[in-house]
Amino acid sequence: MLNNIGPMGLLLIAVVVLVLFGRGKISSLMGEVGKGITAFKKGVNDSTAELEDDKSESARDVTPEETKDKV
Repeated sequence: MLNNIGPMGLLLIAVVVLVLFGRGKISSLMGEVGKGITAFKKGVNDSTAELEDDKSESARDVTPEETKDKV
């Protein structure tokens, strides 16, 4: 269905959306979308760092006690 929309159809849709919502509303909406994407990326990076920290904390020294003193 979307394959039949050409460049003129997309332009017409853009004009109709601009008339219905206004330029200010669309720009504020796009700003909120940008903030949401930024917050999502930050959350993903924070959770990845947290998982790596948990892995490093759970790693334990398995060196036998008798060889620890020799080093």
